[in-house]
Amino acid sequence: MTDRARALLAALAPGYEELPAPAGTASGDGPLRWPGYGDSRERAAERTGESESMVCAVGRVKGRGTPAGPAGADAHSGTEAVLIASEFGFLGGSLGEATGDRIVAAHAWARSHRLPVVSLVATGGSRMQEGMRALTQLQRVARETALTRRAGLPQVAVLRDPSTGGGWATLGAGADVVLAVSGAQIGFAGSRVRPAGADPHAYTAEGQYENGHVDRVVSAAALPDVLARWLTLLSAPGAPDRPEPPRALTRGPAPADGTEAVRRARAPERPRAKAYLDAYFDWREEMRGDRAGGVDAGMLCGLGRRAGRTVAYAAQCGTANSPAGFRTAARLIRTADRLGVPVLTLIDTPGAANDAAAEAAGAGPAIAEVFAAVAEATVPVTSLLIGEGGSGGALALSAPGHLWVTPDSYFSVIAPELAAAILKRPPAALAATTDALRPRPQDAVELGVARGFAPGPDDR
Repeated sequence: MTDRARALLAALAPGYEELPAPAGTASGDGPLRWPGYGDSRERAAERTGESESMVCAVGRVKGRGTPAGPAGADAHSGTEAVLIASEFGFLGGSLGEATGDRIVAAHAWARSHRLPVVSLVATGGSRMQEGMRALTQLQRVARETALTRRAGLPQVAVLRDPSTGGGWATLGAGADVVLAVSGAQIGFAGSRVRPAGADPHAYTAEGQYENGHVDRVVSAAALPDVLARWLTLLSAPGAPDRPEPPRALTRGPAPADGTEAVRRARAPERPRAKAYLDAYFDWREEMRGDRAGGVDAGMLCGLGRRAGRTVAYAAQCGTANSPAGFRTAARLIRTADRLGVPVLTLIDTPGAANDAAAEAAGAGPAIAEVFAAVAEATVPVTSLLIGEGGSGGALALSAPGHLWVTPDSYFSVIAPELAAAILKRPPAALAATTDALRPRPQDAVELGVARGFAPGPDDR
């Protein structure tokens, strides 16, 4: 995959059409009368064939047809989008006033034609030779991304090498989905202005991924297919009716008592979230991280394709979720709601993490974000309890009135062991305490917390 803007556009959207550049381009030495700035622009134009550092176009993004699972023709048929591509060869892809004009015009075109926006970022930041006139372009870009977001249109950023400064902080980090080309330099601080001794890994695509700021690191060769898949998911949500709950992956009678319910939910051989997601979706892509430096491997979030429609998912994996996990789930639900994509949640946690680190990271506020995201959602939300339903950490992901249960689950106001400890009961009283909590899945149905049992694997 080439770094040149037009070659990249041609590889991603063959036959693309360039959008007309707005009237009025930089002239002379610019607003600061920076000596030699006009000459630098002329040399950059001769070298690249461009009049500015950004090429904006409209085209149909298609995968190359490399094996990508069942996505097949669905993703590879292509999705029309507005593409904003940095030309790094033109003054380091820096953002100046004329660059801002082009970005503003591209977003306006996207909104008027109801198209998603793909930003192919490669920039060293704001253009010094234009001073504060260049820096204020970040405000213009932020406003355009906000207006496009408010219009309910998806935005995808592809971070190339390098993606630094305001370009990363606006076009990049402001997108709904952030992809990064493997090995790319990514960071607010460029290589020449970082603190001495700073860990260079933190400023890479891989480092940003590990810290939850990037959804996926992708090779240049795989980018066309990955981008095509994401645009399919984001741009064709399908009918907005409520998702059906997944089928239970095991059969059997409901547990006889509370102790059996807890044992079955905690059994290591019980199917977990990944098995349910793989059985439910034809294919899916992950949204990773809370965008605040945190990742929780015990909370899987993303969008998937099922029977020709897109469904978002937030799935607990049987661990005590950290604040980062809850914030990631809230981000997923709010993004899906804005784009009109229905949501599926899978509930399976002994409870929220309650150690000192979790408290310091904001366990309470993070859980509150999920409760609010579910409560405010205008799209249908369906929930399935597939294992442990431990207290508020589980309830936060439960759709009121649309929760289903499996035979391998329990739901309780508190873990039975903790209830016995609070009540100062001896170990011999644990079974009785567990039964008193009525944690069985059928109890959740009888108490009106759940609608019923999900169909079994063989039910048709």
